Amino acid sequence: MNNTPTTPVKIWDLPTRLFHWTLVLGMGFMWLSAELGGLWMDWHMKAGIFMLALIIFRIIWGLIGSETNRFSSFIKSPASSIHHLKELKQSGTMYHVGHNPLGAWMVVFLLGGVLFQATTGLFANDDILVEGPLYALVSESTAKTLNGLHQQWFNILLLAAVVHILSVGFYKIRKRTNLIKAMVSGSADWPVDQQPIPSSVSFKSPWLALSIFIVCYGVVYFGLQFASQL
Repeated sequence: MNNTPTTPVKIWDLPTRLFHWTLVLGMGFMWLSAELGGLWMDWHMKAGIFMLALIIFRIIWGLIGSETNRFSSFIKSPASSIHHLKELKQSGTMYHVGHNPLGAWMVVFLLGGVLFQATTGLFANDDILVEGPLYALVSESTAKTLNGLHQQWFNILLLAAVVHILSVGFYKIRKRTNLIKAMVSGSADWPVDQQPIPSSVSFKSPWLALSIFIVCYGVVYFGLQFASQL
């Protein structure tokens, strides 16, 4: 049992937490709707467009958002990741102001992976009822190739998700670091003996994030509507 005194430290803003859990639910729905097929594929396509806008929002938020969400803040060198990997052999709590060096690269992979998944889905079809909004813009052979990539890549995303979940469990058990609680509440139970204790993390307005997402969704939705008419 860990009896080390802790103090709450806010490390995640509301937009990032909503993005994270919406992405989790979205991926689950995308898998379920694809498995059910039929009329569910129409909702699969609509959800895919939403997910594409969501990922674009996160990329923009990673450039201009709150401090702990910026790529420039959490992406570290490969050497830092290797050093962190060695630290994992040690017991004891280990918090970071934002993503740890290994988790940062997982975030980059998942963002790029979901972006690729959503993009290939725009050209896919289920050979029955539903076609992606950009299906008619490419040849049948190209569409078939992209459709195959869309289906196969999702398995890689699922594997990455499993690795992510196992890593969170490892941090909880081995490092006594509750990453899930921090992503739910926004605050980490920072051990007072882990110095320095963060005190000046800057956060951007959630209204700014909402505005950016609305613009992203509008551009994606109406852009695809326009492209499908070409």
